[in-house]
Amino acid sequence: MYYAGTPVYICLMKYILILFLLIFPALTKATASPGPLTERDQPADSWTEEELSRANTASNVNYLTDEEKKIIFYMNLVRIDGPKFFDTYFQDYVEMHNQQMKKYSNFKDLKINRYDPYYRGLKEDLKNVKNLSMLYPDETLSYISKQHGKDMARHNIAGHNSYDGRTMVNRIAKYYPNRGMAENLAFGFSTGLANVSLLLLDQGVVDLGHRKNILNNTLGLNIVGVSIQTHPHYKYSATMDFVAIPNLKKD
Repeated sequence: MYYAGTPVYICLMKYILILFLLIFPALTKATASPGPLTERDQPADSWTEEELSRANTASNVNYLTDEEKKIIFYMNLVRIDGPKFFDTYFQDYVEMHNQQMKKYSNFKDLKINRYDPYYRGLKEDLKNVKNLSMLYPDETLSYISKQHGKDMARHNIAGHNSYDGRTMVNRIAKYYPNRGMAENLAFGFSTGLANVSLLLLDQGVVDLGHRKNILNNTLGLNIVGVSIQTHPHYKYSATMDFVAIPNLKKD
């Protein structure tokens, strides 16, 4: 919800994607579809080694799993070249998702429709996304993300507030006071590609908050913590916490 008064948009199915954006805070929930997903590890041929290497800012950290690293990798790839991401990895995801959904009787409701306004809107929004700054992994933020994921699992909750009532701002500002910050929560997916693709698609979310957060180029968000945890109700949760660090210097 925007504190300025924009209404909350809530739409629940099997899985939930949640965004909280500080600066202009927003809480939104978008629908996603059931079913485990696998992903192709082979990079699309159209991506250069330089681009893939540039996006892989988490490759050498030892506090993230491979799928957690991929969340950062795919967010960075779409920031490097939006149209290319849409035509390659996002299409891989759509094909895998729709193939998985064929086993359900309500396949027509679960599939990603390429004529859907959210699909077409994403393609349009990515047209001018090129060479945005990279997101870099941060161990402290990843610790914050991990603790929140464990808290949600322990108490079977799903949201930005901790079981003890602390907000996202409370959790992050303890370590990064007076900074721009954001938090994404996704439920039901264990892979980096699935989490990032559904957040980008943002189907059912009127204000497209998740998409705007990933593609943001005005708030200075540049470090990110990521954690994928099991969840008793949704099977998995993914927590992504972002902070803006002015004049951040990375190799």
